[in-house]
Amino acid sequence: MLRLHSLRHWRLPAADGSCSRAYHAVTAAGSDTGQLLRRSLEASLVRPGVGQSSGLFWERHRKGGYQTEQRVSTKQLIVDGLKELRTEFALFRQEWKEKLECDPLVVFRPGEIDVAFGFDSQPELDRWVVTTDKDHGEGYSQATLERSPAGYGVFHGTLESRVPMDGRIKRAGYANIKSLRVRKSFKREAFYDWSQYNTLVLKVRGDGRSYLINLTAEGYYDILWNDIYHYVLYTRGGPHWQVAKIPFSKFFLASKGRVQDQQGPVPLNRITNVGFSVGSRGGHEGSFRLEFDFIGLEFDPSHQEEFAYEMYRQQKYIVAT
Repeated sequence: MLRLHSLRHWRLPAADGSCSRAYHAVTAAGSDTGQLLRRSLEASLVRPGVGQSSGLFWERHRKGGYQTEQRVSTKQLIVDGLKELRTEFALFRQEWKEKLECDPLVVFRPGEIDVAFGFDSQPELDRWVVTTDKDHGEGYSQATLERSPAGYGVFHGTLESRVPMDGRIKRAGYANIKSLRVRKSFKREAFYDWSQYNTLVLKVRGDGRSYLINLTAEGYYDILWNDIYHYVLYTRGGPHWQVAKIPFSKFFLASKGRVQDQQGPVPLNRITNVGFSVGSRGGHEGSFRLEFDFIGLEFDPSHQEEFAYEMYRQQKYIVAT
């Protein structure tokens, strides 16, 4: 008996958008095997798989493929929830206490600095998360955040640009610290409201390297999950402390490391995280050290600038990258 075969061919874009991949299926007449294969491949356009960081239309995870999923039984979830119930009620009571006793600050005095992040105790250091390329199997850099003998926070480690021999990673050598997402009681996400300030104040002691300051303003939709406002922190090294005052108008918008065409002021009422990054690009390998005394906020009445960068009117059909 002669069976007829048909060759099906279609092309799908690659996950990283760099090139497209062609798929073929040889099926016998009356068989739906090829059709099943085709449906499974087309589904990945809309619903990315476990190993993919993003699909064609939307992203599943906020961390873009760097999430760590741990399966926990229902019983364990109930036990953990009951353990945290007392803490959540205490936080809920504190929220209402602050709301009822709050005396809003009407007059801002020049030169007064409100400390947003301190580093003089271990609970303050627990508000930060340290990540390097080694944590994701993409390099060999190491970093840590700990208290110094003098009682300050020290972000230090070693940067290596050596990449793993897997043919997947092209560049390596970075370290980063990021504050935990501020939240309310019962796991409700919240924002830092810094709209009454216009200057970021840092008292640091560096090693001469340049560090990148990251202000995350995470949005609701997936296209806004990676909106981060950056500015460079230049350290001079040496044994002396330096106080860096950076107006929020100097920060520029980037997403996934790409500076955006459409810029604008920092939404100071929707800040979710604060972070600092350092890299080995340009041959700057080796050890690094950045010591923190505090991170504060200030209202400077002499600074009237809203946004430091000149913008140009673009045509509507030009899409930012």
